[in-house]
Parts: sequence; structure tokens; C-alpha cells
Amino acid sequence: MRVLVATVVHHPEDARILHREITALLDHGHQVVYAAPFAARGVRPRPRPGLEGVDLPRAVGRDRRTALREARRVLAERGARADVVLLHDPELLLALPGLRRGWRAGGGPGPAVVWDVHEDTAAAIAMKRWVPRALRPPVRAVVRAAERIAERRIHLLLAEDAYQRRFRRTHPVVLNLATVPLSPPKPPGADRAVYLGQISRGRGAEDLIAMARLLYPEVRVEAIGAADGDVRGLLEAADRDGVLRWHGFLPNDQALARLDGALAGLSLLRDEANYRHSRPTKVVEYMAYGIPVVTTPTPLAAALVRANDCGIVVDFRDPRAAADAVRRLREDAGLRRAQGRRGRAAAAAGLNWPVHAEVFAGHLEGWASARAPQGRSDGAVSSR
Repeated sequence: MRVLVATVVHHPEDARILHREITALLDHGHQVVYAAPFAARGVRPRPRPGLEGVDLPRAVGRDRRTALREARRVLAERGARADVVLLHDPELLLALPGLRRGWRAGGGPGPAVVWDVHEDTAAAIAMKRWVPRALRPPVRAVVRAAERIAERRIHLLLAEDAYQRRFRRTHPVVLNLATVPLSPPKPPGADRAVYLGQISRGRGAEDLIAMARLLYPEVRVEAIGAADGDVRGLLEAADRDGVLRWHGFLPNDQALARLDGALAGLSLLRDEANYRHSRPTKVVEYMAYGIPVVTTPTPLAAALVRANDCGIVVDFRDPRAAADAVRRLREDAGLRRAQGRRGRAAAAAGLNWPVHAEVFAGHLEGWASARAPQGRSDGAVSSR
């Protein structure tokens, strides 16, 4: 099977796209062309048998037309030779109209088109500072309408069970999970608390920095991930002061290695609509690496931590409570080690990506096999 994977928004090293889904396809013997903003993110495609990288511009803020125009060109050219086109951004839905006619011009059925739904796009509009406040309600309405059209015309793959509520049909879910290391990790230590993921105001950047100042020098907070422009200066200042170590973006394997032996993993998301029905992948990653979780009470994260007794839940926008939770874990080695063990066991039992990789690859293989014959209308393509 030949698969064209495309994104103009996500980092080319995105864990779900590259390290989970593309790796699963390669492990199943499929050929992958990965179109992503490599140069714009300062990375190069990783050489790997069966994987070809194609550079695209990056869509940032209101500057999206160039990226979409180039993405459409690549989709038109490379999609004609693919069995599956896997899209990771809602923006790329705008590049689809008219492409199928060209794909089928050679007499074949054209590729099966799949949208991997990572987030609640309409809810996330409220967090996009580049969208003027007055335009957010109509933009949300347009996004919802586009989602309804998409599910009639292409296949949908959802990253969360709760995303089903946005659609009229039932679509397969492939959860965004972590890979539990085969080798036992180090026991949780006593001097480093780690945050892993994109860093933004909505994800608690200001609370993370305030907590780091409260904990220093007994505990050093490490932040691993790319940062939104409006918080980058705050992180740089905290790093210069020595109260927080900001690593910036690290490749997935290097980032996960920083979890080994940490005191705790941090998830200080704010109470935003886009987070209320999403399971933060970082929480599962902390569990997989055997470290306690300190999280704000977003529903799925809090339920996971409480059900498995693998961390401490603190209030939203309360860096002092988060600092107190880390201190409690630092002072009680037995507690942090027990919570780490329980979290790792729970991740291994039901939240381990390799089990779900088979399901993911199976969906794409099934859709590729069931492609419509030439002449079937775009609107008749099943999304189930």
C-alpha cells in the first residue's frame, strides 16, 4: 500500500504522525510519502526504508494561503499514485475540491482520503489569538459545517471517543497513546519535574513558570517542547534566571528519555473547551515511564489519574497547589514510587500504542481495498 501523509500545521516530528502512525505503516511493509513543513521547522526528513519526505511551507496564524496552495499541488501530483491520502489538518480539507477528478483521470479509483481528527477544531478557535474575537463565532460555524461535509465525502479517524459527538455517523477511534518502554524505567527521583509537549497559555505556560519559581532550588522544572510566540519570552527569562530549564523542541526519543527518573510529570492545562474531552497524551507518557502525574482537573486526565491512583490532581490556575503536590512527592519516596508503578502498570495494560497500531493500519488497509470504482461521485464515498 502507498500512503501519502500530509500536514502543514504539525511539527514533522509530531509523535502521533511520525512516531506512531507512520512507523506503524512502515512496520506493516507499506510505502509512505510524508509531506510536512521540514525546512520551516528546521529539521530534515529522517532517512528510513520505505519513507520519503516532501517539504511543504508551514501554515502559521493568518498566513495559510501559500501552504495550502503548495499542499494542493503536492496532493494533486502525489495523490494520484497513492492508495491512501492521510490528512492531519482541517485546513487541508480546503485543498481537496476537484482533486478526485484528476486522480481518476488515469482510469484508477483514486486514493481513499482519510482525515485524522486530532482535536475539536471549532472549540480550539477560542484559543487562536490570530482569529479576531468578533470572527470566532462565525468561524466556528464554518468549521462545524466543513466537518459535516467532510464526513459525507471522506473517511474520518478520531483520536478521542468524545469526538464522535461532533459527527452524525460513527467513525473509528484510534487513541493517541504512548509506547510503554520494554525495559523498566528508573524509579522516580527527587530533583526534576518535567513538562512535555507544546507550550502555550492555554496549556498552562504561566502557571508552569510560577510553579518553577516556587520550587527552585529544591526541584528544577524542565519544559520540553516548542512554545507559542506570546510565551517564548517568559520561558527564556525563566531559563536565564535558572529556575526553569527550557529545552525547546526535542526529537521524540530524546524528549521521552528526559522522563526517565524524573520526580513527576506535569500537565497544567487550563479549563478550555478544547481540553474538556481530550486525554492529554503527556499524561499517558508520564504513566508509561513510571513517574507520578501532577495534573489540573481536565475530565479525562483527572479520571485517569484518580482511577489508577498514579498522581495528584490540583486546581486550575493554581501554581502554588501544583508546587505543593510536587513537594509532597519529593518528601515521600514511597508515595512517588508506588504511584509511578501503578501508572506504568495501567499504561501497559490498556494504553499501550503497539496494540492500537495494528488497528490503525487495519483501517487504512481496509479503506484502500474498498475504494470506489471510476465514475462514483465524490459525495458517495463512505466514511465508515
